[in-house]
This record gives sequence, C-alpha cells and structure tokens, in this order.
Amino acid sequence: MSAMRPPLSSAHALSMADSLPSINFGFDELRDRMAKFTVKFDAFIETGRKRVLEERNQFRMNVAELHEDRRMKKKDIEILQLKTQSHQQTLAKEEAETKEMNNAIAKLNEQRERKVQEKEKLLAQIADAQRQIDEKIAMQRAHAAKVSSQAVHDIPELDFWTSNLGLRIEGAGINDRLKFVFTYVDERDWEREAWFELCTERRDYEIGGCFPKLERERVERVVERLNENRELGGMLKGMRELFVEAMKA
Repeated sequence: MSAMRPPLSSAHALSMADSLPSINFGFDELRDRMAKFTVKFDAFIETGRKRVLEERNQFRMNVAELHEDRRMKKKDIEILQLKTQSHQQTLAKEEAETKEMNNAIAKLNEQRERKVQEKEKLLAQIADAQRQIDEKIAMQRAHAAKVSSQAVHDIPELDFWTSNLGLRIEGAGINDRLKFVFTYVDERDWEREAWFELCTERRDYEIGGCFPKLERERVERVVERLNENRELGGMLKGMRELFVEAMKA
C-alpha cells in the first residue's frame, strides 16, 4: 500500500492551479457595460415616470374641462327652458287676447248688420218720388259703412299690437311713408328690434325697406294680400312671422 502512495510534493513543486492556462473573463468590461446599462435604464425609468405624470396631469385637465363643459351646457339648457316657458306663456296670452278681440269684433259686426237691416227696411218704405234720391243716399251710406267697418276693425287691431305685441309706429322721415317697429321677435333678445316701412302714397301699398333683410318674394306675397283685403292686421301678422323666422336663422 505504501508503495502505491504518490510522492509528497515539495515546497518548490508547482500546484495544479499554477499549471492551468490563464483565462481573461473580462470582468472589468462586463462591469463597465453593466454600469452603462444601469445609467440608461435609470434614465429610461425617469423618462417613463415623467411621461406618465404628464399624461396623468393632462388626463386630469381633460376631465376637468369635460366637467366644466357639462356644467355650462346644463346651465345653457336651463336658460333655454326658462325662455321656452316664457315664450309659451306669451303665446298663450296672445291667443287668449286674440280670441277675446275676435269675439268683440264679431259682436260689433252683428250689431252693424242689424242696423243695416233696419235701415234697409226703412228705405224700402220711402215714396217712389224720392227713389232716385234714396238710391244716391244708399250708395253714400254703403260706402260710409264700408269705411267705418274697416276703421272699427283696424283701430282695435292696432291697439292690440301696440299694447301687447311691442309694435311701435313712427314716421319714416318721408311723406306718405310709415315705419312699423317690432320687438319680442327674437327669443334670445326680446328687446331687439325689427322694422319695415310701408309706402301709402298710391292705392296699392308697397314695402319700402325692412330690417333684418327678408326674402323679397315672401314680402311681396304679404303685400299682395294686404292690397286684396285691405286688412292691416293680416299684414302685421305676416311681417312679424317673417321677422321671427329671420331672427331664428
């Protein structure tokens, strides 16, 4: 057994580690690359963090703006609802007043018709000798009755428009021309004015000018109806409707 034991190495003998070839693992280069990667990674994390903070702040700002827009729109809706309610109340009041006015006009027409019938019965009893004179008187009375009837209709009509619908009648600075000024035609601004000028120098009326600008064909249709039936109220109603549509546009 002792013969097979390897000889003890002396102090000067080479170790196995010393006998191995030297290998360069590049720890310094690896350490340097890891340090550079750490710097880049930290910079990437910092940039990402800043971007996330910026996006979060922008998101918060967007949410705040959306809340503000929602609040303003809700307020606008409330204002519009109040104006709509006021407009509906005004329309209901106008409808009631128009109905009352029509009833009054109908009673006046009935009274006038009864008086005309009574006059016709009296005229029928006049002697034949005075027939020609009576015919002339009847023609004059018929004309006077027509003028009186139109006046009875127009005066309450104008009073209703000026008292309840904000109509104002002014001189236009030119002879034979009247200026009709409307308010309460713009639901966004009840004090905003719209007007037109009516030329009365000829038998057929004409519109000299208006504000805001209206379609000429629609204005001419309103004037044609006025020249046909001579009803001032119908003309005022037609022009007011055109102004209301123009204000909405």
